[in-house]
Amino acid sequence: MHAAFFLLLGASLVRFLIRHPGEPRTPWIIAFSVALALLYVLGPVLGGPGTGRRFTWLGAVVASWVVLVVLAPSFAWCAVPLFYTGLRTLPARASLVLVALLTTLVVAAQLRLAEGFDPNLVFAPPAVAAIATAVFVHTQRQAARQRALIDDLIRTRRELAATERREGTLAERQRLSMEIHDTLAQGLSSQQMLLQAADRTWDSDAEAARRHVRTAADIAARGLAEARRFVHDLAPPQFDGGAGLEDALRALAAPESTTVSVRFHVEGVPVPLPDRVRSALLRIAQGALANVTEHAAATTVALTLSYLGDQVVLDIADDGRGFDPGAAPPGGARGHGLPAMRARVRQLGGTLTIESVPGEGTVLSASVPLETP
Repeated sequence: MHAAFFLLLGASLVRFLIRHPGEPRTPWIIAFSVALALLYVLGPVLGGPGTGRRFTWLGAVVASWVVLVVLAPSFAWCAVPLFYTGLRTLPARASLVLVALLTTLVVAAQLRLAEGFDPNLVFAPPAVAAIATAVFVHTQRQAARQRALIDDLIRTRRELAATERREGTLAERQRLSMEIHDTLAQGLSSQQMLLQAADRTWDSDAEAARRHVRTAADIAARGLAEARRFVHDLAPPQFDGGAGLEDALRALAAPESTTVSVRFHVEGVPVPLPDRVRSALLRIAQGALANVTEHAAATTVALTLSYLGDQVVLDIADDGRGFDPGAAPPGGARGHGLPAMRARVRQLGGTLTIESVPGEGTVLSASVPLETP
């Protein structure tokens, strides 16, 4: 629009100089043309902050243009860029009044140039002014709607980010609670049972009591390693040094790691597992073995890891007292172990099934799908 204004101003001045060489009004037209150009260029400075300064600057621009139109009607078409200047500067109603005034002056100037009455000169300038005004108003409305939409999007994004942070905090708290339950809490429970057993057999069987104490010390050492790992990166220490899930489960089934007899078996061809799958299955195995030790009164546990192509399955079967999975637990509240296992498997898109009958042992099966490479 600025380029159009200077192009029309320059074209009008050249036209006047060509059509009217040597006229006495020529210096005035040149002077007012230069003044109008300078006023237009200095608009950001002269019409800076403050409504009064903008109105004063716009009045000076319009006044200079009116003088030029009176002296030389060919300057009338410079009004089109001035339409937008007035629409941007004035309030809505005042700007429409200014557009109407400028249009009237344009019509009058064109009729002065015409040799006779020409309907096009009467109706063309109002049509151009109406189109220019309509385009400007429509553009402003679209810009206002876009600004409102952008503000809504920014506000929604901030609210979504805050919600995601809250959900992430809750998920992390749940994960940490499961990690602590499956490691530190289970280890402390096992230590308590072993120390109580050592206390009962201390006088009658000192060697058995010492074994219980040594086993409790080993569990305490592993618990300390788990606690230190929490401080660093919360990854199971069993996977340090590049150890796989099979190695970690085999160490978990070692005689010095548990008070029951655990048999570990791998079926299928082992494949590399994602870290979160390895960690989840190891935690499930730790929690299940802790439950067997604490509640099942079992003598033998079978721990089986099966690779079935599109999924990996961990089975823990014991010959303990069993229970009714559908019955309410004593006291009306169940521990954190089974819900934590279900949550871990659900986060990986897998399933956890429990088959148990009172007096006939329990089979726990965790199935996790493997992503296709």
